[in-house]
Amino acid sequence: MPRRRAPQDFGLSFLDVICCGFGAIILLLIITKTVQPQIIEASTIKLDGMVAALQEQLFEIKGETKILNRDLNAKQEQLSRYQERIAILRGVLASAKSRHDSLNVATNSNDIITDQLALARQSLSEEMKRLLGTQYQSKNNLIGGIPVDSEYIIFVIDTSGSMFSYSWERMMQELEAVLSIYPEVKGIQILNDMGKYMFSRYRGKWIPDSPGRRKVIMQTLRNWNVFSNSSPVEGITQAIRTFQDPAKKISIYVFGDEFTGASIAKVVETVDRINRKDAEGNRLVRIHAVGFPVQFIRAPHLQTTGIRFATLMRELTYRNGGAFVGLNDFRP
Repeated sequence: MPRRRAPQDFGLSFLDVICCGFGAIILLLIITKTVQPQIIEASTIKLDGMVAALQEQLFEIKGETKILNRDLNAKQEQLSRYQERIAILRGVLASAKSRHDSLNVATNSNDIITDQLALARQSLSEEMKRLLGTQYQSKNNLIGGIPVDSEYIIFVIDTSGSMFSYSWERMMQELEAVLSIYPEVKGIQILNDMGKYMFSRYRGKWIPDSPGRRKVIMQTLRNWNVFSNSSPVEGITQAIRTFQDPAKKISIYVFGDEFTGASIAKVVETVDRINRKDAEGNRLVRIHAVGFPVQFIRAPHLQTTGIRFATLMRELTYRNGGAFVGLNDFRP
């Protein structure tokens, strides 16, 4: 019986098959490892390009953002300027409206005062006839301008409570206005309606004029509140008797709101007598007056003293070469 060799041949063929399989796997691995790095390298290059492109876009966007921020800041500054101008214009508008309202109020007040003055003028003639007497002949039919040719000026100021409480600021304005039309004079004097001197050391003497002394006069006047009987007669007569001088051109300015004296006619006659005339028939001392209508704050039946002051000063100023100015308001 012959020997078999089949099993040995089968073993060799199986090993060959196994080796070929492993060889094929190794070959596939080698091929795969050879191709893969090329794909990764290509992908890396492509991504680097995209990153560079994105960075370039980012820089462009940042540049555009800076430009836009600059434009935005400029617009915001321009807007702030516009808002500021709008605020200013609103303030101007509010101020204009306020002035308009004030003008309307002032116009209405002036209309009321004008009506009151008209009523006062209508009753003035009858009041003058009653106060001056039936035999008195008035020669004053005009109110003219104020002559300013005097070299010496005297102020006779009503320092009563009504003047000091209601008209003092306006009175100071009017006094300063009178001083301004006399840039330089040779002498000044200040008395109250009772004949009391503001500066006792200049009693009976002229105060030399200078800008410094005018300033002191205004400063002292602000708080000069001495006793007064609301009648300018004493101050006027004392000023005439003390300072009358044919060689000097003198004017008296009377500031007041009331006359509480007994007789207007007697005052007029007294002043006519003591204020002598020069060779040409002119009075040696001019008398001017400014009336402050404090009476309008009172009831009509209490306005008599104000009307009497206007009556007296209108006649005195006419007879003594001056002018009477009746203000339409006693406030500044």
